[in-house]
Amino acid sequence: MRFRLERASCFGVLEGAVVVECSGTPWSSLRRGRRRHPLRQVVLLSPVQPSKIVAIGLNHREHAAALGRPVPAEPLIFLKPVSALIGLDDPIVAPPACGRLECEGELAVVIKRRCRNVAPARARDYVLGYTALNDITARDIHLRDGDWTRAKAFDTFCPVGPGIATDLDPNAVTIETWVNGSCVRVASTKELIVPVEDVVARVSEVMTLLPGDVLATGCPGMAAPIAPGDRIEIRVEGVGCLKNTVVRL
Repeated sequence: MRFRLERASCFGVLEGAVVVECSGTPWSSLRRGRRRHPLRQVVLLSPVQPSKIVAIGLNHREHAAALGRPVPAEPLIFLKPVSALIGLDDPIVAPPACGRLECEGELAVVIKRRCRNVAPARARDYVLGYTALNDITARDIHLRDGDWTRAKAFDTFCPVGPGIATDLDPNAVTIETWVNGSCVRVASTKELIVPVEDVVARVSEVMTLLPGDVLATGCPGMAAPIAPGDRIEIRVEGVGCLKNTVVRL
C-alpha cells in the first residue's frame, strides 16, 4: 500500500489492521522497517505512480453487447492519462459537459519491471501484483465522439486502489460494483475474452512497459450508471474495496 502519515508519504505492507512502513518502492528494493501504524490512522493514496495507464476495451462479450458492438478480433487498446489517477476516498468529479456518467469496475495489472514483447507464458514474471480500477466514462460524450479518448480522460476518471495484491490468481477473481450500498454488478475475470497474461503480452507488443505501469484488463460485465452524490465501491476479490464518491464540478 502507499500511504500518507502527517506530511510524508511512503509504501507499506498491510498485515491485518496494521501497515508496516517500508523504505524504497516495490520496484526498487522495498525494505520493511520497524514502524507500524494502525490502518485507521493513515491516509491511503493511490498505490501506483505509473508512466502510463493502458486499458483494454470490449474485453467481455456482455459489455460489448451492451454497447451494441461486435466482439473485436484483436484487443482494443487505449490510454487513460495519468492526470486522471486518484486513490481511495478521493472524489470523482462529474464535469458539466457530461450528461451520462458510468463506472466500470476492473482488475488492473501493476507491472514490476521493464518489458517488451513478452510471451504470455512469461507474463507473470513481469507483474508485481493486481489492484482495483474504476474506469469512469462519460458515456454520452463517448457516443457523440465515436471515440473513447475524451470520454475517459477527464481528471479523476481513474480511481485505483486500495492496495496491490501480490499473491492472486488474476483469471479467477470476482468483481462487484456497489452504488449507494446496493450491489449492481457481479462478474468474474473468468469471463474475459483476452485473459490477463495475454493482455500483458499484447500490450507489450505495442509499447515498452515500465515499472509501476497499470494495465486495466477490461470491464467484465455491463457498466453501471452513476451521478453526483453517489458512493461507488469496486470490490475485487483478494484486493479489497475501492471507494469513491461522485461530486459535481
